Amino acid sequence: MHRLSLDRTQQILEAAQHVRVLVLGDVMLDVYLRGVALRISPEAPVPVVRVEDETRAVGGAANVAANIIALGARCELIGCVGDDDAGQQLRAELQQQSIGTSGLVEVPGRPTTVKTRIMARQQQVARFDYETDVDMPETVCADVVEHLRRLLPDVAAVVIEDYNKGLLTRSMIRAVIAAARDARRPVIVDPKARHFFDYRGCTVFKPNMAELAAALLTPIEPDRRAWLEAVRAKLGCDHLLVTLGEDGMTLLTGDGEHVRVPTQARSVYDVSGAGDTVTATLGVALAANASVLEAAVLANQAAGIEVGKAGVATVSPEELLAALEQPLPV
Repeated sequence: MHRLSLDRTQQILEAAQHVRVLVLGDVMLDVYLRGVALRISPEAPVPVVRVEDETRAVGGAANVAANIIALGARCELIGCVGDDDAGQQLRAELQQQSIGTSGLVEVPGRPTTVKTRIMARQQQVARFDYETDVDMPETVCADVVEHLRRLLPDVAAVVIEDYNKGLLTRSMIRAVIAAARDARRPVIVDPKARHFFDYRGCTVFKPNMAELAAALLTPIEPDRRAWLEAVRAKLGCDHLLVTLGEDGMTLLTGDGEHVRVPTQARSVYDVSGAGDTVTATLGVALAANASVLEAAVLANQAAGIEVGKAGVATVSPEELLAALEQPLPV
C-alpha cells in the first residue's frame, strides 16, 4: 500500500510556493444575490426573495486559478471576456486575488459569461446565466495560442479547464497540447462533453464518473484495471484519473499501475467547486515535481476539505497539513 507522509506533503507544498501554473479555459463571473423569502409572489407560484446582500466571485477556469493561488503557487490565466461591465468586474476580481491576467483576450460583442444565483437561507432558489457557447473565431483562438506560447517558459504546468463555452475548439486544443509537450510541461485536463475525445497527448485526463459514463455510453468499471487501460488508450492520455464522488478516485498511471484512492471527506456540506479544487491541486503538485500518484492523493485530500465548506471554496496549505496528522493511505 502506498502512503503519502506528512513530511512528503510538506515538501510538495513548500516547493509549490516557488512555482507558477498556467490555467487556460472558460472564465466566468459568479454573482450571488442573498436574502430571505417570506412569501409567494401573487403573480406566479414562486418565492419572492428580498435581496439583502450581493457578492461577486470568479468562476469556471478562474476558480481553478483562485484555488492555485490559495495553495501558495502563482498563476497565469488565459481566457476570453467580453467588452462589457462584467468583463471589467471579472478582471478586477482576478487582479485582487493576484491572478495573472495578461492572457485574457477581450472579444468585442461577445458577453462575458455570468452566472447569477439567487439564494434564500443558504438555499439556491434560481439561477440565470448570461452567456454564449458558440465557438470562438479563429482570430481569437490564434491570439489565445500566442499568449500560451508567450507564457509557457515561465510556468511549470498547464491546466486546461473546459466548460463548453466555446473557447476550446478542436484546433486550439491540439495546438495547446502540442506546444506544452514541446516545452516539456505537464498538461492536466478537466474535460466536458463537446470535446471529450480531443485531448490526446495530455498528461492527466480527469473526468468525473458521470462525464466518463456519458462519453462512453456505458457504465464505468473503476475497479477493473483492464477496462481502465482500454479507456486510457481510447483517450490517448498518459494518466487517467476518474473522480468517484463519495468513493474517492481511481487512477491508472502510464505504466499500468492501478490505484484506488479512498475518499477523505470528513463531512460533506456542499460539493460545489470540489472538481475545481482537485484540478488545481493536481496542477500545483505536478508543477512542484510530485508524482502523479502523490498529486492524486493530495488532490483527494484537498477535495475532502473543500466539500466540508459552504459554497465554492478554496483550500490552504495550512488546512492540508492540519488534516494530515496521520499519513494518507492510497
